[in-house]
This record gives sequence, structure tokens and C-alpha cells, in this order.
Amino acid sequence: MGNESTANDTAGGTRGGPYDRGAVRALIDRLTAEGRTVLTAPEGKVVADAYGIPTPGEALATGPDEAVAAATAMGLPVVLKIVSPQIPHKTDAGGVLVGLGTADAVREGYATIVANARAYDPSATIVGVQVQQLVPPGQEVIVGAVTDPTFGKVVAFGLGGVLVEVIKDVTFRLAPATPDDARSMLDSIAAAGVLTGTRGAEPVDRDALAEVIVRLSDLVTDFPEIAEADLNPVVALPRSAGSPGAIAADVRIILDPDPAPPRPTFAREDILAAMERLMKPRSVAVIGASAEAGKIGNSVMRNLVGGGFAGEIHPINPKADEILGLPARASVLDVPGPVDVAVFAIPAAFVPGALEEAGRKGVAAAVLIPSGFAETGDQELQDKVVAIARKYGVRLLGPNIYGYYYTPSDLSATFCTPYDVKGGVALSSQSGGIGMAILGFSRTTRTGVSAIVGLGNKADLDEDDLLTFFADDPHTTAIAMHLEDLKDGRAFVEAARRTVPRKPVVVLKAGRTALGARAAGSHTGALAGDDRVYDDILRQAGVIRAPGLNEMLEYARALPVLPTPSGENVVIITGAGGSGVLLSDACVEAGLTLMDIPPDLDEAFRRFIPPFGAAGNPIDITGGEPPSTYEATIRLGLSDPRIHALILGYWHTIVTPPMVFAELTARVVAEFRARGVDKPVVASLAGDTEVEEASAHLFERGIVAYPYTTEKPVAALGAKYRWARAAGLLPRSSP
Repeated sequence: MGNESTANDTAGGTRGGPYDRGAVRALIDRLTAEGRTVLTAPEGKVVADAYGIPTPGEALATGPDEAVAAATAMGLPVVLKIVSPQIPHKTDAGGVLVGLGTADAVREGYATIVANARAYDPSATIVGVQVQQLVPPGQEVIVGAVTDPTFGKVVAFGLGGVLVEVIKDVTFRLAPATPDDARSMLDSIAAAGVLTGTRGAEPVDRDALAEVIVRLSDLVTDFPEIAEADLNPVVALPRSAGSPGAIAADVRIILDPDPAPPRPTFAREDILAAMERLMKPRSVAVIGASAEAGKIGNSVMRNLVGGGFAGEIHPINPKADEILGLPARASVLDVPGPVDVAVFAIPAAFVPGALEEAGRKGVAAAVLIPSGFAETGDQELQDKVVAIARKYGVRLLGPNIYGYYYTPSDLSATFCTPYDVKGGVALSSQSGGIGMAILGFSRTTRTGVSAIVGLGNKADLDEDDLLTFFADDPHTTAIAMHLEDLKDGRAFVEAARRTVPRKPVVVLKAGRTALGARAAGSHTGALAGDDRVYDDILRQAGVIRAPGLNEMLEYARALPVLPTPSGENVVIITGAGGSGVLLSDACVEAGLTLMDIPPDLDEAFRRFIPPFGAAGNPIDITGGEPPSTYEATIRLGLSDPRIHALILGYWHTIVTPPMVFAELTARVVAEFRARGVDKPVVASLAGDTEVEEASAHLFERGIVAYPYTTEKPVAALGAKYRWARAAGLLPRSSP
């Protein structure tokens, strides 16, 4: 990049300002020419000043007398910091002294930290010592930024100081962050209360802190070469006239002179056009089709033919005349008419040649079932295949996948068992093994699906392409995705933000644990080296993150069944006190709000329960009550508009057997739905094996019910609430 400096550089851009971008550009270009990647503290102040980030007054001293003169001029006490490009972590080197209140202390301090620095790194260049005004005492926080390999530039906020990597109370957002993003970050850390004032302390200036977050995020967005940045500590102060409410006491910036180029992207219209042909093809060619049972090419053919696909099916095999009664072709080029999808069931080594022919034929999408590409170390072969696809405009699904299903088209383009229970759930997996689990779960629970898609190596098509299609797909009402990584986290977030207002997106992200030691030159870089970035940014996009595989599948099954709540008030009705306690605990874990029952409603419930029962919330009707008590309390819960969702805790008794409970509950809920009252109702059934049949009876009738667990039904309800809040259908609660 050159030394361009325009009026826009100083006037600010569309995000904020006014910023002196020209000053930052000149500094980065000079450092790059010198081969330096770490800014000294005085250079960091130049950058902070250019972006309006408040810092203490400071001066660079190259000798003890200069240090004393500078300290006297700015007013004692002061802070001394070593200035060396080779020592970014000054505290580790004994290169920081705080609160020096006399000229003698400053003179001695200068000698001390220079000696400490030389002992720490004898080869380090000592530029001098930074003499800095002492910042008033306040709450120490960190504002940082890092280049994440998945999401690009992200900004961080959390508790700061020397123990920041031990405390790890930090949250992340995509850069550039908006003022609303910044304010939400202040509320998202565990210790958010210290910012609002505790034990009589004054609250800090939240607006000033949010402004620092926005300005730093603008800085790293404007200059991709900034790989990592720390403002640590930022001292947050109470709002007062004439004083900044947030002061960056230390600025650390690390450059990457060769930032990664932007990833190639496709226009939304082009993605939709390709995905329409992939999911709703008029003709499918199976390259490597076989008449021999046990071959992948034979299984794919049998599934396509036996699954009822109404389009044209063209087996491609130069050694066969016909397969499953269909004429075989030697090449896809021999197929009369257009081909939308080519399913590859041939060894990896033969894929490039066959893909060339598919490209020349004008095939829209190639489904690469074979393994033997990047997952086995042959990245070169995978890159070659991608290059051929790009040359002809062919979109690739895979390689190393089980294929895919799209039930509205009766399309079973896979070697796995066909699946024909149609419904609104679209599922995808990066792993073939997880794909088998998805298929098995769907079959066992008879979950209605619109699609099951294997993504494998994601050489081309990935989760954001699927989201773009499923967001508009009228046959899909909920989306659940297993992923091990994201090729382009920003593209995924953009697609999720378009999708979530219309339908829920559930993600199971593998690899929740920390990635281990990471070479990072800043606190923010080290803190970003685990699952925290994924968690915060997926939440920012409105995605529901499932903690495990079973939860992902259960959420996918339950979310289309549950109606959207109209408010936050949840009421528990239970036949067992112990169940009520566990259900209450589960509500806390799921972020649900147990309604504070008003006196008139409390009195109404008491009319139906015995004197030794308990109103309030949970409402304990006790275990010995007849079906009429369950029915009366459920009716009351559905009829009162102040109650927005019901959690039922059933306990197996002779007086009210499991199927009696299930049938009366389903009947009452159906009656209210017919009258236009459709509240979420979930149920936990405790008892002997009969509760399994009762739970299934309820689930089939739109009441999410599970036997032997208090956690699952509440977690499903919590997931529905999280989506409703993210979609803007409920008042947004604090993060």
C-alpha cells in the first residue's frame, strides 16, 4: 500500500471519526519499510491519537535528566516504561515502574528499568524510557482486537490488567463494531456489575468505554496490517466534567505486513441459482454408476430410482449398456439435453478428468462422494479439482461425503439408506459419521426433514451457501448444522443474520475446548485462541448453539413443533415437588423466566389443588390428584393471557396413568389451538416404561415431551425462546 493521504484520511469515513488515517498510514508504511512488526509505546500513542483514543500525557526520555525534566513538567507522580521494539511485554521484563513521586525516584527508576531490560534481552534495542502521567485510579479493563482465522477482525472487551489472561473474563464482536455492539459488550462479561458501581463505588462512564471499543474496531478495519492490538489497561473512570471517562494507559500494536487476501465470494443471486439446480434438478448424472450390488455407484442409482425422483437419471459408465433399466453413457458429454447435477462415484484420481467433461457439459453442481483429497493429505489434488470447477462455473459439494437428500424433490443422491419422512427440518454435517447419526435419529424419531446434506471437505459449497438457500426455501422451517470449522465466518454470519428473523438456525460446533498454546504477541491474541470467539459471534448472529449432538438433533426436532411464545412468563405445573425443583433449575440454565404469580392467579390455581399442595411457581398439584386436576390447571394456564408458556411435570400414578395424562393434555391443547390460543407446552414424564408411549403421543400432537428427564423439554423451550428473542419477536433480554 502506498503513502496516499487524502481529505478523507483526516475527515473520517462512513464508520466514525474524524480520524487521521494519513498519520497511521505513514507510520505503518515506515515500519514496514524498516522490517518492523511491533510498535513502540510512543508509536502506539501516535496511532491512538490519530483515532481519538484517550491516552495519558507522555514524553520519551533518552537519559535520566530528560526523564526528570519531563516528569517535572507534566507533574509528579509519574510512570516509567521501557521503550524497545524487542520488548512488547514490558512488565515481564521489569520495564514498568508506577507512582514515582520525586525527581530522585525518577532518576533512579530510569536506571533500574534500563538495567532490567538489558538483563531481560541483552540484544534488545533500547530506544529510551517513556515518562507517562499517572492515570487516576479506576476500573482496569482491556479493549483489544485480533485477526481471527475464521472471522477476520474481531474486537474484544473484558476485565484488564496484568492478570487478564488468568481471569479470562472477555467477550468478542466482529469489527467494525457498532455503538450498540460496544454497549452490549459492556453487559456481556461476567463482572459487568463492577462497571455499574458496587459497594458504593460510582459507575464508570459507559459511553466513553463504548467509544473506545468502536474507535479501535474502526482502526483495525481500516488497516488490515494490524494483526493484534491491546489497550491494556484501559482505566474506566466515573463521568466527570473535563476528564476522559476512559484512558488507555498502555497501547500495544503488532503488524502483519502481508495480511491474508479477502476470500473469494459469490453474489447471493449466483448462490441461489446454483443451489436451486442442486436441490431441484431436472436431470442427474451418476458418474461411476454400477450394476454391481455393493458398489457406491450402484447404491446411488438405486436410491435415485427407488426414491421416486421424477427427473431424468443418467448412469455414466463406459463399460455398461444399461443400468437398472436406464441407458448408460460413456461420458456425461453423451447425455442428450442439459444436466443439472453430476454425482461422482469414482476414485479420487479420476475426478479431475470427469469434472472437465462435466464443466464442458454445463453441469451446475458436482457432488463429490469419493475420499482421497485434502482429508488424506492430498491438498494438491483437491486444489486441482477446485480450479477446474472455477474454470467452468461448477459448484462443488464435498468431496468426501455421503451425498445429500432433498425430500421435496424426492431426491436421494446418496449411497446411504433412503429417507422419505418429509417435514421442515434441514440438517447438514461436515462429518460422515455425524451424518449417519443424523439419519439414524431422524429415522428413529420420524423427524420430518426437508434436507440432509453432507459437506465433507467443503472445497467449495459450505454452510453459508446452504443457509442462503434454506432461508428462502418454503419447505424448510428450521436448520441444524454440525460443523468443525467455518471457511468464511463472516459470510456465515451474514447468511445467518438474513435467516434468523424467519427461521431458527441451530449449530453444533465441534472443538469447544481451548486450542492450546498459541503464538500471540498480545493478551487479546492469546485470549482469542479458544472457543470463546465462536461462541460470542454465533450468539451475535442469533444462532442457537447446541452443546452436543443429541441436543442439536432434539432442538431441530422440537423447534418446528413449538409455537412462538408471545412473552417471557413461564409457569411450571407439576405432580411432584422434586420434579418441580429440577424443572426450576433447568429453567435457570435455559435462560427462562419463571413468572411471579400475581395474587389473583395464585388464588385461582389454589381452587384446584389440595391444601397440602403448593401454588406459586412451580405449582405442585401433588401426585395423588385425578386427571381432572391436571386438566383444570392446564386449562387455567392456557386461558390466562399473562402466562406465555407451560412446563408440565408429570409423575406416574395409578390415579392418573401416563396415557390418560397424555390424552387429556393433547385434547386440551388442541381445543385451545382451535380457539387461536397457541402457547408453547413442554412436558417431562417420570415413571415406568409406559411414559415412553405417552411422550411419543404428546410429541406427535405438537407438545414437546420426554420421558425420564427434566432437562430436555426445558432446554428445547429455552432454544425456542433464544430464537424468538434473536428474531426480534420478544423483547431482547440482557446477554
